[in-house]
Amino acid sequence: MHLVLLGPPGAGKGTQAKRLAEKLDLPHISTGDILRNNVKLGTELGKQAKGIMEKGLLVPDDLMAKMLDERFSNPDIKKGFILDGYPRTLPQADCLDRILKDKGLNLDLVIYLDSSDEVIIKRLTGRLVCSKCGANYHVTNMPPKVQGVCDSCQGSLYQRSDDNETTVRKRLEVYKQQVSSLIEHYKNSGKLHTLNADLGAQIVLEQIIELSAKV
Repeated sequence: MHLVLLGPPGAGKGTQAKRLAEKLDLPHISTGDILRNNVKLGTELGKQAKGIMEKGLLVPDDLMAKMLDERFSNPDIKKGFILDGYPRTLPQADCLDRILKDKGLNLDLVIYLDSSDEVIIKRLTGRLVCSKCGANYHVTNMPPKVQGVCDSCQGSLYQRSDDNETTVRKRLEVYKQQVSSLIEHYKNSGKLHTLNADLGAQIVLEQIIELSAKV
């Protein structure tokens, strides 16, 4: 099973990807995790990315593509993967298609988690992130067992500076401008399925598992 999860920030891609990875016994691939890991390990690609990020710039698509290409070369990919939150643009989708083609792989399913602005704003403005392992929590929807402490690694939890309503609305505007051509691309491929991510996380998870079973 080669599955991609797409959706606006706050739609629950990371949460669903982790739960699906456990249910389907597949590797969860997050570009954010790949980037952080390369920087942490001090790889050549990580050093390049770190220098760019320290200047306050976004990591360019070609550098991210090289990191993805390396990740897709790992042996665990043979049994499949769940790709979380990538691609975000049509050029990134074309890049992903080339990488997978070179590896002899094809996407089986693309899930778009569609969520309303108000639900996303409520989710993101209450989001807490572990400073150590990056796990996500929510002050009301998914609080940690101990306030301010990660359940998994006991790292301290914090709220991202951009998780405020004004910034979230701007991020959603930018996302909507970018995503239309991407959605059309996967719709034309016949692999796109749109789910209502405003529903409970368990309901959405069951719907994704049901769709994956039909592939």
